[in-house]
Amino acid sequence: MSSVLTRRFRAESDSGFDRKLLAPMLLGTILNPINSSIIAVSLVPIGVAFGAPASSTAWLVSALYLATAIGQPVVGRLVDLYGPRRLYLAGATLTGIAGIMGVLAPNLLVLVLARIVLGFGTCAGYPASMYLIRSESERTGKNSPAGVLTALAVAGQTIVVIGPTLGGLLIHLGGWRTTFAINIPLAIACLIVGALRMPKTPAPQRGKGSGLDLPGIALFAALLVSLLLFLMKPQVAYWYLPVLAIAAGAALIIRELRTPEPFLDVRVLGGNVPLLATYGRVLLTSMVGYCFLYGFTQWLESGRGLNATGAGLILLPLSITGIAVSAITGRRAVIRGKLIVGGIAQILGCTALFLMPGAAAIWLLLGVAVIMGIPQGLNSLANQNAVYYQADPERIASSAGLLRTFTYAGAMGAAAAGGAFLSAGSGAAGLHHLALFMLVASGLFLALTLADRSLRLTGRPARDAVSA
Repeated sequence: MSSVLTRRFRAESDSGFDRKLLAPMLLGTILNPINSSIIAVSLVPIGVAFGAPASSTAWLVSALYLATAIGQPVVGRLVDLYGPRRLYLAGATLTGIAGIMGVLAPNLLVLVLARIVLGFGTCAGYPASMYLIRSESERTGKNSPAGVLTALAVAGQTIVVIGPTLGGLLIHLGGWRTTFAINIPLAIACLIVGALRMPKTPAPQRGKGSGLDLPGIALFAALLVSLLLFLMKPQVAYWYLPVLAIAAGAALIIRELRTPEPFLDVRVLGGNVPLLATYGRVLLTSMVGYCFLYGFTQWLESGRGLNATGAGLILLPLSITGIAVSAITGRRAVIRGKLIVGGIAQILGCTALFLMPGAAAIWLLLGVAVIMGIPQGLNSLANQNAVYYQADPERIASSAGLLRTFTYAGAMGAAAAGGAFLSAGSGAAGLHHLALFMLVASGLFLALTLADRSLRLTGRPARDAVSA
C-alpha cells in the first residue's frame, strides 16, 4: 500500500505539486480521525476512573463531534480569509493544549472540555489541505489533485483502523491518559512542520473580503447544536430543539442574504445544486457507514455473543477493503461511476444485514464487512473529489469544512438510529430494523447519484467535458 501512495506522490510532484506540503497536510488531516477512533477503547477505563456511567462518558464522543461539526466550516472560512498557515498553527496549538488538559484532568467535566478544545483544534488540518491543493492547482495551471486527495483519504482511513489498536497499546503502557497525551507530540510535529513548510500568505486588505460574519457564525452554531443535541436523544420531551434549529436556520438565511460578507453565501450555495447534492450524499452515506460501524459492532457483542476483540477482528476487513479500494481507484477521474458502484455495494451490504440470521457464521459476518468496505473506499473519496471541483474556489476551505459538518451530522443520525433500533434484548430483530433504515438511506443515496447529471462531467478534463 505504501508503494502505491509513493508512486502517486511522485506523479503529483511531476505535475508540479510542491511535495514539501505533503507532510503538514497529512499530519494535520490525521489529527481528527485519530482522536475520533482512539477514544473508543478509552471510555470504559475513564468511566471506572471517575465512577461515571456510560451515558456520561458518551459525552466524550459527542463533544468532539459537536465541536468539529461547528468548527470545520468556521475554521475553513478563516482559512479562506487569512490563508492556511495561521489557522494550521493555531489549530496545532489548541490540539497540544487539549492533550495537556486530558493528561491533567481531575474529573470528567475537564475531560469533556478537553475534547471540545480538541475538536476545534483538529478542525484546521482538512480545510487547510484543500486550500493548498487548490492554490497549487492555480500556481501550476494543472488541475489534477487526484493523488494528493487519495493520500488524504487513505491516511484518514488508515488512522481510523489503527486508532483503537494504538489506544489499547497506549492504555496498556500508561493508562487512559496516554490517549490524550499522544496529542502533545503530534501537535509539536505539526507546529514544526507547519512553521517550516506552510506557505505564508498576506492578510486580506480591509474592505476586500476581510470581514468575519460573527452573527452568521453564531446562528450557524445555534442551528447545529440544537439539531445535533436532538439527534443524540430524539425524544418528544425535547421537541423544542428542532424548533430552535428551524428558527436559527431561518434567521441564518435572512442574515446571510442581507450582509455583504456572509459566513455562508447562501445565494451562491443555493445556486450550486451539484454541491448541495454532494452534501446530501455525504449525509446519507455517513449515516449508513456509522450505522454499520457502531450498530453492527453493538449487535456482534450483544446479539451474536462475541467479545470486544472478536468484534474488532470482524470489522477489520471493512477498513482493509476501504483502504485498498481508495488506493487502487484514487487516480481515476470518474466520480459518478465510483458513487454508483459504492451505492450498489451499500444496498447489497444492507440487504445482507437485513437477512442476517441471529447465529450467522463467522465467514458470513466477514463477507458483509468486506462488502461494506467497498462504499467506504469509494464514496468518501468520490464525494471529497466532487467538493473540490464543485465548490467556489474562493471558498474551498469553508466548503470542505461543510463536508465534514454533514459527515458528523450523519454520524449523529446513525447514533440516534442505533439507540432506537438496538435496544437491550432486541437481538436479530433489532439488527434487521436498523438494516431496513440503512437500506432506505442507501436507496436515497443511489437515487440522488443517478439523478445528478452534473456528475458525468465533474472532475473530467476540459477536453472530455467539451466533447461530452
